[in-house]
Amino acid sequence: MPRTPAPRPSASPALDARVALLRQAAHAEPRLEGVLLYGSWTTGEADAYSDIEAYLFLGEEHAGTFDGPGFLRALGPLALAHTNQFGILAVVFDDDLMRGEFHFEEGGAGIAAVDGWQGMVHLPDPAAAVLLDRTGRLTEAAARLTAPLAPEPAESAAHLTGELANWTLMLAHLLARREDARAHNLLHAMVAPLQLKLCRLLRGTTDHWLTPSRAAEDDLPAADLARYTATTARLEAAALRDAARASWQWSRELAAKAHGRWGTPVPEALYARIAGLLARD
Repeated sequence: MPRTPAPRPSASPALDARVALLRQAAHAEPRLEGVLLYGSWTTGEADAYSDIEAYLFLGEEHAGTFDGPGFLRALGPLALAHTNQFGILAVVFDDDLMRGEFHFEEGGAGIAAVDGWQGMVHLPDPAAAVLLDRTGRLTEAAARLTAPLAPEPAESAAHLTGELANWTLMLAHLLARREDARAHNLLHAMVAPLQLKLCRLLRGTTDHWLTPSRAAEDDLPAADLARYTATTARLEAAALRDAARASWQWSRELAAKAHGRWGTPVPEALYARIAGLLARD
């Protein structure tokens, strides 16, 4: 179901205060054309452990020279500031260890790209998410992001079941090669999120589609969490192989339910061969 707009104030007074500081600093900085928040504060899910996340759109002549960390010190002292693997300025505020992720982009192309976020970003209350808009273009673009994320069931289920077969076959090959550390990572980092997505699709709880483990304790039945737990293991050969078999069994059951509901393909011969590989010691 659609999430309700973020309450004002949120459940995080510290985050509310930092958002207010960002708004104030942005309006005082003429090189900025717009600022758009995203993340838990904009969806009404912020708590004491939430981050602050924002896009900051700059005038074309300033995009390559703007001092991001210097600007963000107006929000609080920084214990850490670095560009992460995604090209985003990641910071940690020294006073309360709040994390922040800030995208600094040229306003023309950056604001135009916001239209392409439909289906990936949900802003229940765009007016609250837009902290600065000097041209009106950002408000217009953000207004198109009010629809909640709603994956198309049949297409998504077919994609997920295919992915689960592909990655689980790789898992079986890694286990046979005795690359247990790599298999352990694949099982938890690649296979498990796909299973949680397919499980959410079947249960009709897709609010946290892009991060399927988020709030799983609240969104999914206890029986599903138990199945998920059975797919996790410490990095020990016997336990890892048991978890891999339990994982594939759950994947097959989810795929069967998806087939019954949406008619998605179930290549049983392939599934049986993967199970046979996983059955080996």
